[in-house]
Amino acid sequence: MAGPAEGGTAWLADTERALYRVDALRRIEHAALAATPPGALMHRAGHAAAGLVRRAAGSRRRVLVLAGPGNNGGDGAVCAAALAATGFDVTVALAHQPPEDDSDAGRAWRDLPAGIVRTGDAERAIRPAAGAAPDIIVDALFGIGLTRAVAEPYVHWLRRANQSDALRIALDIPSGLSADTGAVLPQGDVPGTCFAAHETVTFLCDKPGLHTAQGPDHAGRVTVEPLDVDAHAAAAPPGGWLVGAQTLAPWARRLKRARDSHKGRFGTVALVGGAPGMAGALVLAARAALLAGAGRVRAGFVGGAPMAVDAMHPEAMLTDAASALAQAPTVLAVGPGLGRGDDARQALSAALALPVPLVLDADALNLVADDPTLRSAAAARTAATLITPHPLEAARLLGTDAANVQRDRLGAACALSASLRATVVLKGAGSVVALPDGRFWINRTGGPALATGGTGDVLTGLAAALLAQLDDAAGAALVSTWLHGAAGDAAAAQAGGDLGVVAGELAPHARWLLNRLVAACPRRA
Repeated sequence: MAGPAEGGTAWLADTERALYRVDALRRIEHAALAATPPGALMHRAGHAAAGLVRRAAGSRRRVLVLAGPGNNGGDGAVCAAALAATGFDVTVALAHQPPEDDSDAGRAWRDLPAGIVRTGDAERAIRPAAGAAPDIIVDALFGIGLTRAVAEPYVHWLRRANQSDALRIALDIPSGLSADTGAVLPQGDVPGTCFAAHETVTFLCDKPGLHTAQGPDHAGRVTVEPLDVDAHAAAAPPGGWLVGAQTLAPWARRLKRARDSHKGRFGTVALVGGAPGMAGALVLAARAALLAGAGRVRAGFVGGAPMAVDAMHPEAMLTDAASALAQAPTVLAVGPGLGRGDDARQALSAALALPVPLVLDADALNLVADDPTLRSAAAARTAATLITPHPLEAARLLGTDAANVQRDRLGAACALSASLRATVVLKGAGSVVALPDGRFWINRTGGPALATGGTGDVLTGLAAALLAQLDDAAGAALVSTWLHGAAGDAAAAQAGGDLGVVAGELAPHARWLLNRLVAACPRRA
């Protein structure tokens, strides 16, 4: 089975990155400004941005810098000057009078070479009536301090930029995007406007909003330029982390198997769901659990097993829900195809009472959201609970709507984790893994190929199998989420694109990737 397009194991080099929210970034920035000469940070940021533009430019030479009224605009001015000095044809668009004080931005604008064209009409600069249009557009309008929707004239500037064929590069964060949440800042009830970058060069530290919700679609490829600043020296601990292969190494080492292994060491996973008409969901989860290394897998169908054996994977034991619950599993997973009938509610109630680690997904979460008794039972559990909601399921559990969850995915995941005392995987673009102690991670693998029925059931099976082997909910959540997304990427690469990938393709890719990950992280002596 191929890995990511049989492209080797370069993905194993993905490093874990610390993620900082705006309040921590302000402390880091304040400490750095106090420790450096005036203008030094802006100089470093502008030159780092110019370096990225030069590396990405190829044969492109016509640059339009969209400059805002604050420090982000000052970074853009330094970037423009550095590019002009190395042979680029640079135009700067600004809708304001640049600052004339002795601030860092004021000095940057005074130092802008006179030969650089300035214009107040970015729309005409992007689509000139005569002459060549820019083939690179740099967004230096607004930085991390933006807390409201972009207003005019910048809305039209951004729309024109997004419609152009130019290479688009954002400085620090795409204008219009929340650095903390990854949501495009709305204009009341109307969706806001945001720069859609192909690449973003972000300064000092990485930001969570670049990697979840709408962030990945607007930030493109993200490069972090620390500007020779040590974030730890500012006593500003990260709020969370971006998952990399090194994040997974401690758990991957524990999955390495001794030669005298036997199936009893790797747990018995019981999965409950598959109500009439939804048996396929439970079959997908059971197959994923098998291919992720569970010692034994038992699938318990609500209403009784519709078949005696899974012909593709006869290794799975098929039975009814009550029998699966009664046979002392190492780990339980409830939800794939469960339904919301009385049988489903009874099975879930019985599962919540068992003192074994538990994975909840799909209709199990909907039942918990609907029934205060089940919710109390879930929150009172002493064994580990791992839940994998999509935004609508999370919204039901939080008593809100999916749009509110998407406006602050980190906040929603952390709130759910605290209220249910559970490890949470909030699925979606940049899936969030949140722990009850407040820590969070954002997963960078996965994409639109996973937007099809049944892929969540595969994640449930992967999570249950890894929980059985690791006996660690955080490790199971992180490894399974990364694995699930990477398997989706691999399936899409094999298919030549995101369209038409189906859930049944994921588990074999996940097995291949898991084995590569384990092989790359051997046990320490």
